[in-house]
Amino acid sequence: MTTSIEFDPGYGAEPWATLCRSYPGEDVYGPAHFRTEWGPIFHRGRLDGSARVLLIGQDPAQHEAIARRILIGEAGQRTQGFLQKLGTTQSYVMINTYLYSVYGSAPAQTQDIADYRHRWLNAIHDQNDLDAIVSLGGQADHAYHTWITQAGPAGASAIAYQHITHPTAAESGAASGQGSYASLVKALLENWNTGLQALHPQISHPDIPTPLALYGDSFQPSDDVAIPPGDLPAGLPAWMRSLEPWADRTGTTADAKRATITITIPQDDRTWDAPAG
Repeated sequence: MTTSIEFDPGYGAEPWATLCRSYPGEDVYGPAHFRTEWGPIFHRGRLDGSARVLLIGQDPAQHEAIARRILIGEAGQRTQGFLQKLGTTQSYVMINTYLYSVYGSAPAQTQDIADYRHRWLNAIHDQNDLDAIVSLGGQADHAYHTWITQAGPAGASAIAYQHITHPTAAESGAASGQGSYASLVKALLENWNTGLQALHPQISHPDIPTPLALYGDSFQPSDDVAIPPGDLPAGLPAWMRSLEPWADRTGTTADAKRATITITIPQDDRTWDAPAG
């Protein structure tokens, strides 16, 4: 039986084709600070002019390096849930502050890094009738303000804008001793609720009209939303967009860990283990 599964058609049309041919390399993104060896990862979402919400993230991680689209791991699934609360289930486009995964702490954003990012932001603005722009974390907020002041096209600054806490800030904050995970999640979700209250009235073209429903004090299972198949390249298995983690950096040394991503098919997706029926 043949099934019909949506997929992202990629970067064949302009201006995306030229942007993908002319991306900056190690002369701009030094390998001491970026995992350039895994290649650039450009976007996720609509490039056909139908996007109503633009999201600016930070940098790709291990799941993104394999699937070749940004924001598909835990941060992406939480972001997908945030968008769903706005009634935006399809009409969005996402790019990152950095084209490559950050190694160590994020360095200063150079002008060359910003210039290429501005080309993407300007093209997205020109190709879409945006209702809102959302930045995830401080680096993304800086990227937005740099664009608006340096290269933002006429009218871009009038689009509703909201900076919200990065989706996995509680994990990184707890690991670095900034507080308990529970308290950091509570603060994150309070911030996200403020963002939802500001943005919800601005979404004049929701995919599914959705009453405003705020987060509680902790993440619930329903707050993570799987990545739609139409966001990923053709042929990727369904478990790569599921809620299960399937990629991890592994190794006994920093060098080995940087060079190795271990992919493990989630237990529930091991169909060869299913009993015969």
